[in-house]
Amino acid sequence: MTASHHHERPVAPVERRVAALEDLLVERGYITRDAIDAFVRQYEEDIGPLNGAKVVARAWTDPAFKQRLLDQGTAAIAELGFGGAEGDHMVVVENTPDVHNVVVCTLCSCYPWPVLGLPPAWYKSPPYRSRMVRQPRKVLAEMGCAIPDGVDVRVWDSSAEVRYLVLPERPQGTEGLSEDELAALVTRDSMIGVARL
Repeated sequence: MTASHHHERPVAPVERRVAALEDLLVERGYITRDAIDAFVRQYEEDIGPLNGAKVVARAWTDPAFKQRLLDQGTAAIAELGFGGAEGDHMVVVENTPDVHNVVVCTLCSCYPWPVLGLPPAWYKSPPYRSRMVRQPRKVLAEMGCAIPDGVDVRVWDSSAEVRYLVLPERPQGTEGLSEDELAALVTRDSMIGVARL
């Protein structure tokens, strides 16, 4: 099998079936590998994270929703119509000037699909999963997210029982923006905690 989505871990049976299906579709000329990669990239970076961006933008503009989101993440997210498998127990942690939160899954790659879409390849990689717990500041800096010394870095370990979503700090100077305009500023990486807005 020559699937273009390589992983640094053993390939699961379902992944082998997906790779075989990709190979067959490409071999028969129904689709190109570039088209498959573009489709996956779109779900990883654009379509999936839009749900989470809408949640964040609502929290930035509606203090009552924000409080519900922080108190009962799953229920508040469901108010916007998002939920289901991989998102049935959500906890939302808020970045502040004094605290920066980041999410990892040390056991596998538990990830809140309903609000973030497909997990990025680096999220599933053993180096990210192990190093983020031991050296969060260093890993964040390597990813382009330098955290000032006075800011407490908290690492949240997602599991099959609970998935985390970071509520990023609202960027300065965005007070006059609409909810849709705010959502356009939010990135997948900021909701994982590996980027700041």
